Formats: sequence, structure tokens, C-alpha cells
Amino acid sequence: RSKDVIISGGENISSIEVEDVLFKHPAVMLVAVVARPDEKWGEHPCAFIELKAGMAATESEIMAYARQHLAHFKVPRTVVFGDLPKTSTGKIQKFVLRDRAKGL
Repeated sequence: RSKDVIISGGENISSIEVEDVLFKHPAVMLVAVVARPDEKWGEHPCAFIELKAGMAATESEIMAYARQHLAHFKVPRTVVFGDLPKTSTGKIQKFVLRDRAKGL
């Protein structure tokens, strides 16, 4: 889907690929990656993460984990922790996250 592709400095980044990597982090329960506007690069990945109960992680820890498993331009530059907005059926509402990312 075209909305799942982030174009950063001419490079295409699949948000699904970034989500798959971040989801493997031991503290991550849910993750959604959306495009965040960037003056220099056009847009860059922004990760919204819901942590497992009793687990903790920092923005720098998540970014370091992503750097080990992804090309440098695919690593999210912004990481936001908290509950993810979901529909009544449990699907993550990415359009709400896109609006939030624009306001960061």
C-alpha cells in the first residue's frame, strides 16, 4: 500500500519492514510506523510503540536495536511510547498516528 511507504531523501522505506524488526524487541507489545514530515528529507519514519506490561525501554534503546537490524536510513528518528489507537476490532488506526506525527 502506498501509505505504508515512507520516502526519505529519495529512499523508499517500507513501514511494515521497520515494524517487523521493532516488534522483535523483547519489550515491545505493539508497534506502528508512519511517516513524519521532515524539512530536509521530505519525511522520515516515526515509531509509535506500546510496551509489554512491566517492561521498560528508552527511545535510544529502541533506535540502537533498530540500527543493528536495519539500514541507517530506515531507523526511526522519532519514537513515541504509549497506547496505540485501535478500532473496535483491535486494528491500529494509522491515520490517527499520522496526524499525531505531524504535530510532534
